[in-house]
Amino acid sequence: MAGNTNRYSSYTAASSGSDSRNGEKEKKELWSSMLDSVASAKRLPEKNILLLGGSVDSQREFFESLSRNELRRNTDRQGSRKPPIANSFALGYTYYDVLDADQEDTLARISLYTLTDPSPAFASLIQPLITPQSIPNTLIVILLDWSQPWKWMRQLREWILLLRTVFQKLNRECSATMEEVMTVWRERGRGGGLNLDGTSAVPTSSADADVSLPVGPGEWEDALGMPLCVVCQNAEKMEYLEKTQSWKEEDFDVVLQFLRTILLRHGASLIYTTPSLPSQLPTLVHSSLGIHSLLKKQPLKHNVIDRDKILVPPNWDSWGKIRVLREGFDVEAVSSGWAADLSIPWPRQPQRVANGDDEQKDEANDNKNGDEDQEPEEEEYEEPKEPDGSSVALYEASVQDPTMDALHIAGSSNHSTKLEVHTTETQQFLEKQLKLLDVYKQKNEEPTGHLARIKNARKTTSDSLTEDDQLKQQAEAKVLEHIGPVQFNMGGIQVDADDMLQRLKERQAFGNSPEPLDPEGETVEETPQMDTENLQAFFTGLMNRSRQS
Repeated sequence: MAGNTNRYSSYTAASSGSDSRNGEKEKKELWSSMLDSVASAKRLPEKNILLLGGSVDSQREFFESLSRNELRRNTDRQGSRKPPIANSFALGYTYYDVLDADQEDTLARISLYTLTDPSPAFASLIQPLITPQSIPNTLIVILLDWSQPWKWMRQLREWILLLRTVFQKLNRECSATMEEVMTVWRERGRGGGLNLDGTSAVPTSSADADVSLPVGPGEWEDALGMPLCVVCQNAEKMEYLEKTQSWKEEDFDVVLQFLRTILLRHGASLIYTTPSLPSQLPTLVHSSLGIHSLLKKQPLKHNVIDRDKILVPPNWDSWGKIRVLREGFDVEAVSSGWAADLSIPWPRQPQRVANGDDEQKDEANDNKNGDEDQEPEEEEYEEPKEPDGSSVALYEASVQDPTMDALHIAGSSNHSTKLEVHTTETQQFLEKQLKLLDVYKQKNEEPTGHLARIKNARKTTSDSLTEDDQLKQQAEAKVLEHIGPVQFNMGGIQVDADDMLQRLKERQAFGNSPEPLDPEGETVEETPQMDTENLQAFFTGLMNRSRQS
C-alpha cells in the first residue's frame, strides 16, 4: 500500500492561528479604548465645597441660594426630588449639579461638606477630605451672619486656626499640591494668563503675556493652601442695626475695612448676600471652582459702593482701595495684629484667676494636715488675654456688642465678649443667706412699746439702787404685765396713756432746746410753752385710778 507523500507545513497553520488571535486582541483593545474615552467624556467633573460656620438653617439657606436655578432645572427636566441636606450632626453632606445655560449639559457636580462648630474634635473629620486629587477642586467657604457682626473676627480666627491645624498634619504630597494651587491663584488678574474669574486672558501683545503685576503689601502673607471665600448672610439686618442700635455709615465701613484687610492676607474673596434678593454668589463660587459656561459668559463684577451688595473678588483688593473707603483706618496695625492673632496656641485654654489671697490659702491648706474630708475650694478661671496689638481686640473695641453695655455699666469685666458670671456654691450661698435671715429675725423679735417697758422693768437695775427700789420696780413690772397697757377715750379716740406720756416727755425736751435762728440770723418768736407737768400729773392720776379699780 502506497503511503501519502503529500506534506503540510505546520508553520503556516501556526502562524495563521496566532495572527487571528492578535487581530481579535487588537479589536478588543480598540473597543475598550473607545468605551473608556466615551465614559471619560460623560464623567462629570467633581468639585468640593467645605462649608464652615453658621447654623443648620443658615447653611441650608446658602445651599438654596447657590443651587436654586440648578435644582429647578433638574426637577423640571428629570422630575426628580431635591437631594437631601444632612447637616444636623457633625460633618454634613449634600450635592447638586451645575447646568449650562441651555439647561441640557451638566458642567460639574458639586459636593458640599458642612461643619458648624470649630471644635478641635472635628479636625479628624476634615483631614480625610484633603487629598492631592481634591485640593485643586476644593473651595473653603466661611459663613458669617449680620445678626452678630461683633463676633466676626473671633469666628474667623477660630476657623482659620482649625484649618491650619488640619493642614499642618498633611503629607508632603498634599503640601506640594497646595503650593502649586496658591501659585496659580496669585497670578489671577495680574496681567498673566488668567482673569479674576479664572478664565483665560487674551493678551493684547506678546510682551503683555509674560508680564504680571507684583504682589502688594499685606497680600497673600498667610495663604491657607486652598481658595477661601467669606459669605456674610442676611444683609437686610443692617437696617435693623441702623434703627435699633444707632449704627451709622461709618460703622458699616469700619466692619468692611476690617474684613477686607484680614482677607487680603489670605487672598480670599468677600460677598454680602440677602435671601430674598439675587446676588453674584453662584458666579463667585463657580468661578472659584473653575466652572464656566460655554454658552453664556457671566462676568464677575466687584462692588464696594452698595453696602448690602458688597463683592470683593480674589486678587482685586489692596491697601490703597481699603484706605479710600474711610479715612483714619490703620491698615498696617490691623494686618500685623491679625498675624499676632494667628500665632497664639490653639485650642485656647482658660487661665486661672490670680488672687492676692493665694498664699494665705496655700498656708491654710498646709495647716489642715491633709484632711481628706475637706473639699477643695473652687478655682476661678477667665478667658486668656489677647496678644499685643490684636486685631480681634481692635475690632471689638470699634464694633461693640450692644448686649454688653449694661454689664459694663454695672462694673463687669472689661472684656467685650465675656458673658460668664462666676457664682458661689449653693451651700455657701444658703449659709450666708441664713445668717442674714437670723439678723433680720432678731431685729423683728425685739419688743417695742409696752412690751419693751415690761422687759426693761424686769431687768435688774444697777448696783446704785437699793433692794427696796429693786423690789418696787419688779412689782411695777408684774402689775404692768398683769393689767396690760392703760387706755382711755378722748373725744371718741382710743388713746394709750403710756404713749401719751412718752410724747409729752419728748415735747418737753424739745421745748427746752435752744431757740432756732431764721436764715437772716434773727430769732424766731417763742411759742407759748405747754404746761406738761400738769398734763403728766393728770394722766398719772388716770392710770392710778384705773389700777385701783
